[in-house]
Amino acid sequence: MVSLGAVNAFALRLLKLIRLLRLARLGRFSNAIGDLYSAVRGRRYELTVSLMVAVALLIVTSSVIYVLEASHQPEAFGSIPRALWWSVATLTTVGYGDVTPVTAAGQLFAGLTAIVGIGMIAMPTGILAAAFSDAMQKRREQAEGNDNE
Repeated sequence: MVSLGAVNAFALRLLKLIRLLRLARLGRFSNAIGDLYSAVRGRRYELTVSLMVAVALLIVTSSVIYVLEASHQPEAFGSIPRALWWSVATLTTVGYGDVTPVTAAGQLFAGLTAIVGIGMIAMPTGILAAAFSDAMQKRREQAEGNDNE
């Protein structure tokens, strides 16, 4: 059996990566990638604010759930960094279910956190969708302006 060796296998993977990158440069995809880049660049302030809100929500929800649940579940919520795992899973709407609050106050807070998490995910999604739509509209208007000349 013939072995390629570690160096040859690396070179083969590198060539495959280069081929994939060449595919990304196809005309219709490069326009969309350009539109996405300009959308993110144009709305970077709003996206930064939404990221800062998300980080603040993670810290606040971790702290509150720590206060509410630490005495009942010290293995799961014994510190704020441990509670941060629950906050990430809940605010991102993943909800693994490996750590759940058991007190009534903790469960009520968990429900509110899950609802806020939907908004936290929707905020940058809406910002990017609107910016991407604006970028595509600008490109269409430029193309129509060039066609009329």
